[in-house]
Amino acid sequence: MSSPENTLQPSPKTGWRFKCGIGLFIVAFALWFLIPVAAAIDVPGSRIAALTGTIFIANKVLLLTCVAVMGKEGFQQLKAIVFGHAKRLAPAQKVGPVRHAIGLVMFFIPILTSVLEPYLDELWPGLRPDMWQLQVLGDIMLIASFFVLGGDFWSKLRGLFVRTV
Repeated sequence: MSSPENTLQPSPKTGWRFKCGIGLFIVAFALWFLIPVAAAIDVPGSRIAALTGTIFIANKVLLLTCVAVMGKEGFQQLKAIVFGHAKRLAPAQKVGPVRHAIGLVMFFIPILTSVLEPYLDELWPGLRPDMWQLQVLGDIMLIASFFVLGGDFWSKLRGLFVRTV
């Protein structure tokens, strides 16, 4: 015979409330994909703007509903899952000299090319190919350089702007 004390309570991870909350969480962010779909099917700009505003508000309402459905324990579990995966993506604190040099090259090349681009066009028109793919590649390289440089890079960069360091 089981008493109320020794019956197993479903954990927030396996309960129906947690699963419904996960569904609402996914729907809240999946709604944003309606905007490029609307643009692809030639919806007028005013309607896309209205859709964007509606999705912005619906996103907030759905996230609040997600928290209400899951409860505090379920939402804490969801945060642990999401941020647990994000911690693995964090850059290493200390990096070796070769990795640091590669990261600095990856960091400065996109910045220098974007700064020198207007002057190069003025001095030598037509030399630089006008391809948006190269500009996106430079942006990706700049973002990737943060991961290559490691977490210690941020404290060094911050140190440049602190007078007492």
